[in-house]
Amino acid sequence: MSTIRQRSSTSPSQPVDVQQLRASVREYLATSLPEGHEPGLGMSSGHNPEFSRSLAAQGWVGMAIPTRYGGRGRGAVERFVVAEELLAAGAPVNAHWIADRQIAPSILRFGSEQQKSELLPRISNAELFFSLGMSEPESGSDLASVRTRARQVEGGWCLNGQKIWTSGAHLNDYAVTLCRSDPGAEKHAGLSQFIVDLRADGVTVAPITILDGSAHFNEVTLDDVFVPDDMVLGKIGDGWHQVTSELAFERAGPDRYLSTYQLVQGFLRDDADKLSGADIRREIGRLAARYTVIRQLGLSIAVAIDNGQVPAREAALLKDIGTTFEQQVIETIHSLANRQVSLTSPSAFERLLARAILTGPSFTLRGGTTEVLRMMTGRKLING
Repeated sequence: MSTIRQRSSTSPSQPVDVQQLRASVREYLATSLPEGHEPGLGMSSGHNPEFSRSLAAQGWVGMAIPTRYGGRGRGAVERFVVAEELLAAGAPVNAHWIADRQIAPSILRFGSEQQKSELLPRISNAELFFSLGMSEPESGSDLASVRTRARQVEGGWCLNGQKIWTSGAHLNDYAVTLCRSDPGAEKHAGLSQFIVDLRADGVTVAPITILDGSAHFNEVTLDDVFVPDDMVLGKIGDGWHQVTSELAFERAGPDRYLSTYQLVQGFLRDDADKLSGADIRREIGRLAARYTVIRQLGLSIAVAIDNGQVPAREAALLKDIGTTFEQQVIETIHSLANRQVSLTSPSAFERLLARAILTGPSFTLRGGTTEVLRMMTGRKLING
C-alpha cells in the first residue's frame, strides 16, 4: 500500500498512508451524504453546516490546524486527499470550505495568539464559517486597487466601502476583508486585513442571482462598520503580502479542477451505451489523462506547503490550467451527450450539465482571471 512521506511543522516526517485515508473517506461518503442531496459543482455544491460538522467529527475539517489550537495536526497532503474525495462525490462542503481552505492557514500564519486560540478551534469543529471580502465593483483580479477604506478610531477601525461576489456572506459568520488603511501610500502598500462580523451594525448583505438561478454570491456594503483592534488580521499595512500568500491556498486546491468531475461521472452512468464508440472512449481517455497530470501538479503544491514553502506562482499556474480544463470538460461532455439540457430536466445529470454550461464561464474569472494568472507565471519564468 503506497505512502507519501511529508515534512511539516504539524506532522514532521510522518508517513501518510493516503490510500487508507482515501478509502475511509469514500466509505463514509457512500453512506453519509445528506438524504436527498443532489451532487453539485465543486465548493458550490451546497451549504450544509450539519454535514460539515459531521466531517469535523471524523477529523476531516481543520486537518492542517495544530492540535494545540483544536485541529488535527495533519498536513496539506492529507487535506488534499480528503478534499479530492469530497469534491469527486459532489458533497455539500460550501459551509466550511473557505474557512478550512485558506482562512485557518492565514490566521495560523499571521493572526494573534488570541485569534488563534479563539477562532481556530471553532473552525476545526465546523462551528464558525467565513467568507472572503476581496473583490469590489471596480476591483476584481487587481486587488491592489481596492477602495474600501479603514479609518483608525478609538479602540479599532471604521470601515466603509463595498465588496462584491462575496460567496456565502448571507449565511456565514465573518468575512476576512481587504481594505485600504493608508490612502496616501503606494498602490500595493497601505492595505490591511480585518475580520468583519457579518452581523455587525452597518453591514448590509444583498444577494446576486446568477444565470442558473442560485444566489450564493452577494454584494456586501460596509457603512461605518466598527472592527475592534483585536480583529485586525496580521499587521496594519501588510495586507498585500498577506493576501497574496493566502491566494496560494485558494488557487492550488482540487476545487480548481474537480468542480466538473460529477459531469464525467454522470455521463458514464447515464450514457454508458455510447461508450462502445471508439471516438467517445478516446475523448474520455483524454479527460482522464489530463485529470492525472493536473492532479500531480496540485499534489506537488500540497507537498511544497507541507515543507514550509509558499508556492504562490505555482498555485496561479494550477488555477489557470485547472479552471480552463474544467471549461473544456463541460464542452466535451455536452458534445458527447449530444442533446438539449435544462435546469428543469428530470435527469440529475442533465440538470447539472445545464448548470455547468451557465456558470462555467465564471470559472476562469473567480480567484483571479486567466490573464492575471498568466502574467504572474510569466514573470516567474522570466525572472526566475
